[in-house]
Amino acid sequence: MATTPGILTDWPWKPLGSFKYVLLAPWAIHSSYLYFNGDEEKRDLGYFLIFPFLLVRMLHNQIWISLSRYQTAKGSKRIVDRPIEFEQVDRESSWDDQILFNGLLLYMGRMALKRSENLPFWRMDGVVMTALLHAGPVEFLYYWFHRALHHHFLYSRYHSHHHSSIVSEPITSVTHPFAEHIVYFLLFAIPLLTTVLTETASIVSFSLYVMFIDFMNNMGHCNFELVPKILFIIFPPLKYLIYTPSYHSLHHTQFRTNLSLFMPIYDYIYGTWDKSTESLYESSLSRAKEVPHVVHLSHLTTPQSIYHMRLGFAAVASKPFATKWRLSLLWPFTCLSVIVTCFFGRTFVSERNTFKALKLQSWVLPRFNLQYFMEWRREAINNMIEAAILDADKKGVKVLSLGLLNQGKELNEYGELYIQKHPKLKLKLVDGSSLAAAIVVNTIPKGTTQVLLRGHLSKVAYAVANALCQMGLQVGTLYENEYQKLKSKITTSSNNLIVTKITTHKIWIVGDGLEEFEQLNAPKGTIFIPFSQFPPKRLRRDCYYHITPSMKVPSCFENLDSCENWLPRRVMSAWRMAGILHALEGREMHEVGETMLSLEDAWKASLQNGFIPLEISSSSF
Repeated sequence: MATTPGILTDWPWKPLGSFKYVLLAPWAIHSSYLYFNGDEEKRDLGYFLIFPFLLVRMLHNQIWISLSRYQTAKGSKRIVDRPIEFEQVDRESSWDDQILFNGLLLYMGRMALKRSENLPFWRMDGVVMTALLHAGPVEFLYYWFHRALHHHFLYSRYHSHHHSSIVSEPITSVTHPFAEHIVYFLLFAIPLLTTVLTETASIVSFSLYVMFIDFMNNMGHCNFELVPKILFIIFPPLKYLIYTPSYHSLHHTQFRTNLSLFMPIYDYIYGTWDKSTESLYESSLSRAKEVPHVVHLSHLTTPQSIYHMRLGFAAVASKPFATKWRLSLLWPFTCLSVIVTCFFGRTFVSERNTFKALKLQSWVLPRFNLQYFMEWRREAINNMIEAAILDADKKGVKVLSLGLLNQGKELNEYGELYIQKHPKLKLKLVDGSSLAAAIVVNTIPKGTTQVLLRGHLSKVAYAVANALCQMGLQVGTLYENEYQKLKSKITTSSNNLIVTKITTHKIWIVGDGLEEFEQLNAPKGTIFIPFSQFPPKRLRRDCYYHITPSMKVPSCFENLDSCENWLPRRVMSAWRMAGILHALEGREMHEVGETMLSLEDAWKASLQNGFIPLEISSSSF
């Protein structure tokens, strides 16, 4: 939002929310009906193609978003190092409004202008005229309009909304108030209207021009340099005719320089060219990939999780993961993505963060939950995890933490398999069990005297049970076989460990394998505290479900603009935290296999480094 928002700041269909696309329905239905069921005279290919063209534009923009986020996460050729936070993601989440706006205007223009009906597919003179009109009137008028927008009156009411994003992403290019977009459309309509009125317009000239604007806008705001230097060596005047991402990035950091649209010549003519343009271009182009200190190795969960990644849909990734019916409409693309990742996918960088002096990255294994439970897939998955570990070790990574199902008893003995195969690993491998157990123990409300432990027993579950028995809490379990397994792991007196058939406990420590009937038999007001990587299914409205072991990150933790799976904003899982704390504390051993740190030490380290506990609300018990 601008500093002091002016009139026509919000889009008129803002109250419609996600249903704003209904506005296009009458036009799309009408154009389709005429094309497929109308007579030959009323069949208009250009009119019919408007709606598919809008979808292509959305796909084109999304490709740029994903590419930019992937490239800047790796670090190579990155221009600006400042962080992107949730506030920017929220502000830019309506980037598709301008496509909807353009679509409505194209439909209305076709209905209002008789000469826009039945446009030919191709006309060379129309393409040439469009290019000349853009290079002349459009670029010139845009330059002076842009300069006017930087006057205090207009800047504070409108353009400051766009400049709130100092670190730009492709969608930053279209994040403007509604009033600005009206003027931009009028400018870009100059070539379109002129070619229509002179009867030189064609479907290709329209689509190429709009896609050219989208391409240049996205490129200029992508925050990594991709225009090769060889182009300027072969043809030096090119620097006056085409801008680069680093060129426009200076406008977002310096504000009053590099004001041109796509052609820097007007900055050179009117003295607004930034003198550091060429040096920033050179330094950005030669920048190497970033080597992180800590890597968190996670994986995809469900097919829809591809959209929740930071490289997916930014607005979706900025909220806790949940299955959405709207994403189900993308099932053809979802199925294709699953097939591609299953056969051709390899580990990739999805996110970068900074915390204190540490550089952090999250890597994603392109495998889904279901595949981890297929015994015949375990060897292939282990090979991928091993390859990622060796790659990180080769690059000089100090610590690698194993997230979600990348560490487990059946899969790799909680990561011990890789240490046995590669005893000379320089990086430290962490499974995060100690911190996860410490968080669970310290989440239990003060004054609690008894808890019920349910779910598949894991390294974390054994550690929690042992710690609670040492603290004098009574730990109950429903089944004799679980009692015997727990008893064998208790290092002190096991008198506090019991088998109970009556579920009167109000505090349940739960993991994977919690049965539905067990939840339904829990007393009203029961507090479910997970010790597992995945949260239990919420079946009861009269009970409280805490989130999986996690803590809120300190305010100095930067570049966090997406949610980690189902966790709230700026909340991090214990398994991801553990690798960071391992590096901060300078620990020299691996934390995998049966190795467990002191739960007290793990808890103190998290608090001393600024992580904030997520307490259970007092109204829950």
